[in-house]
Amino acid sequence: MARVSQEHLDARRRQIIDGAIRCFTRGGFHATSMQDVLREVGLSAGAVYRYFSGKEELIAAIVGEAFGTIKAAFEDAAKQDPPPLPDELLGHVLRTVLGGRVGGGGVEFPRLALQVWAETLRSEQLAAPLREGFVEMRAAWSLLVDAYREAGIMPDDVPADHVARTMMALAQGFIAQQALFGDARVEHLEGGLRALMRMEVPKAS
Repeated sequence: MARVSQEHLDARRRQIIDGAIRCFTRGGFHATSMQDVLREVGLSAGAVYRYFSGKEELIAAIVGEAFGTIKAAFEDAAKQDPPPLPDELLGHVLRTVLGGRVGGGGVEFPRLALQVWAETLRSEQLAAPLREGFVEMRAAWSLLVDAYREAGIMPDDVPADHVARTMMALAQGFIAQQALFGDARVEHLEGGLRALMRMEVPKAS
């Protein structure tokens, strides 16, 4: 029997994940069955269950992929000298998410993200990788804050973790707006953040 190449296995896994994303986005997590996913990807049950045991494992894979890509973007930014400012960095990361390179991309990702966040309140299988990803993201952002300080562009009077949580909240809030209202654009976030970064308290006359 001919040996299946790793390239083929990776392509099949990608096919299943992308099909599941379309199903979950279209019908919601609870309304979507594994049979729906099988029909969407045009594969047998045996072919799909070789990779994923069920819906929650599929979602966990999507979560892990998204966090991995976003975390890598932050880590790469921390290595730049000087590192990109928050407005530029968040803009780049969000365009990566919405541009189709994470979890299906496009308008699907924000809607799927909201479903995953809600489902983690019920499912420990999903909550565990989400918590792990959150911790890793905070660590990556904290490294970036250290890089800002070494470059002399951010004071050190606020703990790095506080800054990390704030920037992550901005990204999550943007994703929520995109999912709920559809009119949020990355340019809006970049421009608004740049304006906030330029604020100064007027000196007393």
